[in-house]
Amino acid sequence: MSARARHASPARTGRPLHSPWGHVVQVAAALAAGMGVGRFVYTPILPLMHAQAGLSASAGASLATANYVGYLLGALVGILTPALVRSPAVLRASLVVLTATLAAMPATHATTAWAGLRLLAGVASALIFVIAVNSLLGHLREHPAHLPGWAFGGVGAGIALSGALILVLRGIAGWQAAWWVAAALCALLGVVSWTLRPEETPAPGPSEAATRPGTRTHRWFGALFVSYTLEGVGYIVAGTFLVAAIGQSAPGWAGSGAWVLVGLAAVPSSALWAWLGRRWSRPGLLLAALVIQAAGIALPALAGGVTSALVSAVLFGATFIGVSTLALAAGAHLRFPRSVALLTTGYSAGQILGPLVVAPLLRHGYHQALILASVVVLAAAVAAAVLGVGFPHHVVAGPMPWRRPGRALG
Repeated sequence: MSARARHASPARTGRPLHSPWGHVVQVAAALAAGMGVGRFVYTPILPLMHAQAGLSASAGASLATANYVGYLLGALVGILTPALVRSPAVLRASLVVLTATLAAMPATHATTAWAGLRLLAGVASALIFVIAVNSLLGHLREHPAHLPGWAFGGVGAGIALSGALILVLRGIAGWQAAWWVAAALCALLGVVSWTLRPEETPAPGPSEAATRPGTRTHRWFGALFVSYTLEGVGYIVAGTFLVAAIGQSAPGWAGSGAWVLVGLAAVPSSALWAWLGRRWSRPGLLLAALVIQAAGIALPALAGGVTSALVSAVLFGATFIGVSTLALAAGAHLRFPRSVALLTTGYSAGQILGPLVVAPLLRHGYHQALILASVVVLAAAVAAAVLGVGFPHHVVAGPMPWRRPGRALG
């Protein structure tokens, strides 16, 4: 049998598609369901729940925090129980659970019940993410790095699709219909990714301890950890409240429209930043991406109107996945022990802290929260600048973060 035939065999890959791009589509669909819809559809629905379901700003922040706590728990389960990230049954069960939690949101008006559903959705989203990344590891190991980058673009595609549907629904239906439509979209994406199968056995490879270079990288890794944790705090505030904030100073459609632009800008961003990272210094690119993102987050608070909202959306969408791509790649380059796991833990903790930190500011609207988030991201940029001082570019780069099962961005 030829190498091409072996590569395309459904028996070996566990999928009916016969090209690496086909696998990219399936992984992208899983990430679109788990992240773009399951995790981030809350952002465009939040203003509807404020207006129609009586959800307060502080309660909205609490629901966001519950989802991020669930995501951290799911990610830890995936890391501590490797067998789960090689299980098609767990992937399918997570897709079903996630869809069910979205469909169940309109069934109650109790904030406690909503928090429980968002917590469970976070766990399911994390498991979908780590299983999809594990599948990416198994099937695209020998392919160019831009292919996994396009698979991560599924997060942006899910954001754009769900945002567009909510935009259409704004004038003709209520918040309940928005959740039902989100559940339907999640189910459709789940069908596309249903036959996605991770590798049945983990690929052998040298341990991080065995491949650790002689150069001590603690100083640079410390700066990277601080930068990435602060990014988790700052980006998630915009990722949760951007639509509601834009709605305070622009027509109602502008917020949902801007969220669609966030998704569209995010689709190519991971592949683009990964490509740039092979040609320029990752710390320098990380600094640039964080400064751009900080400007995008602050813009709706500093200048109202449709134009600033749309520019903000493009700047934020083009950087939030790219920052993760660059930061995790820098950690892999430094070969610090368990770098990706440590960075992901800090990032996840930052996402939990973000809504809690800005909650006291939400009594006066969302603009102050965006300003604070922008300042935090600028602090992350300062840490990235420190990272770039004497950065050991000579250290042999490790595998890209998406080539590690269960330990990647999110």
